[in-house]
Amino acid sequence: MRIGLAVGDLRGPVTAAELVGQVRSAAERGLSGAWASQAFGWDALTALAVAGVQVPEIELGTAVVPVPQRHPLVLASQALSVQAATGNRLTLGIGAGISMMVTDMYGLPADRPAARMREYLSVLGPLLRGEAVSHQGETLTAAGQVGVAGTTPPPVLLAALAPAMLRLAGELADGTVTWMTGPRTLADHIVPSITKAAEAAGRPSPRVVAGLLVSVTDDEHGVRGRIAEQFGLAGQVPEYRAVLDREGAAGPQDVVIVGDETQVERQLRRLQDAGVTDFFAAPFGSPDEQDRTIEVIAALAQTKRHQS
Repeated sequence: MRIGLAVGDLRGPVTAAELVGQVRSAAERGLSGAWASQAFGWDALTALAVAGVQVPEIELGTAVVPVPQRHPLVLASQALSVQAATGNRLTLGIGAGISMMVTDMYGLPADRPAARMREYLSVLGPLLRGEAVSHQGETLTAAGQVGVAGTTPPPVLLAALAPAMLRLAGELADGTVTWMTGPRTLADHIVPSITKAAEAAGRPSPRVVAGLLVSVTDDEHGVRGRIAEQFGLAGQVPEYRAVLDREGAAGPQDVVIVGDETQVERQLRRLQDAGVTDFFAAPFGSPDEQDRTIEVIAALAQTKRHQS
């Protein structure tokens, strides 16, 4: 299991210099990737382009970019621009978005997410390969072509939990990316479902990228309490509530990785045993708490690399 690091707004507000510093820190510590989420601050793809041009070698990933507000012609252009700027190091994680945000903030429809995503992926894939598209479907119209010199198509990961979306991820994407999803759900539902779909479609074994808050601490109870306060509202959003219910978790504080060095290592091993191919840690807490967590995560990543 490869181990990477969340960068940007998920860890708190950051300046451009701080963002670059986070990616550089991940690269210098030998972590596999730097993963940016799309929220209410930095644009995830712009953030990776800004940092990626200054930090070589490390994989750059979005986890995730919601697609309803980005037409595939627009997203393909953005993704290939990041590829051009960073030497083709992007992994493009996308998702259907939180339905309440899609409708309330953007005034866009959020019904039939799997059907909409199937059409979207059927257009996005050719565009990322530089092919022209002429598509007029039930939920999407797209006609045109995107070309950025010196680029290769980025791998595409699809955020998925429901059976229909997991089938899509196996059939039309290179894997899935999860957030706030515990090891039981990954082992019993996510991994077997997407693997079966990929096999049925004759595709390679899919990547399963899992992201979780992580805190290396001697005050597990206190940290879980702070996480419940700061992220408790996420547990009320239907999409995340479904993830937590599958895991039998009351809230986000129950699916985070928290504890001392030994406990954190044990919890990471559970994810690997569940079939996770890539993990990205989102360090939680004060700058000092995050630094301690990153040091431990980096050391564990080095150990796993030497063992493989």
